[in-house]
Amino acid sequence: MQTSEPVAGGEVTLFVARSVDRGHEEDFERWARGILGAAAAHPGNLGTGLLRPSAPGEPWHLLLHFRDAEVFRAWQESPERAACFAKATGHHVEVRRRELHGMEGWFATTPTGAHRTPPPRWKMAVASTVAIAPLTVSASLWLNPHLVMPAAVRSLVLAPVISTLMTYVALPAATRAMRRWLFPRRGADAELS
Repeated sequence: MQTSEPVAGGEVTLFVARSVDRGHEEDFERWARGILGAAAAHPGNLGTGLLRPSAPGEPWHLLLHFRDAEVFRAWQESPERAACFAKATGHHVEVRRRELHGMEGWFATTPTGAHRTPPPRWKMAVASTVAIAPLTVSASLWLNPHLVMPAAVRSLVLAPVISTLMTYVALPAATRAMRRWLFPRRGADAELS
């Protein structure tokens, strides 16, 4: 079990790996969707996700993203969470847990970073710049000239587009291309890959 120290005011991403007994995958998925649905309805939740195993017998991964440490703590102590665990079938067990703060959560949700310790913050800043630069340049060259609206409105329109592309396309591509630099293989990380 590995956790990070909270960053004041920063977002918190909980990344949990659970081992599921063979033959109980459907029961687990039903339970996981229930707890993720309860977490998504919790005030201050910024999103959830379920990653299926990459191979039979490998763990399933649950991702819960919260606005800050206070919201995360409220979820951990909530009756909704307790009720979900009361319904657990007993055919799955937590094998790894990481609490990631700030940008660490983005890197943990990429296929390259899912099983590794997040890189130092300065490396995350470099990789994020490499990922976002082409998106902002492209938006400036190809989209801005066609969006005839006040600059503030144009920014509000482009922000979710760039954010979505950053999350699902650019950052995974950048972490994949820079994986040896971001995640050097040594110690516990080498064992997990």
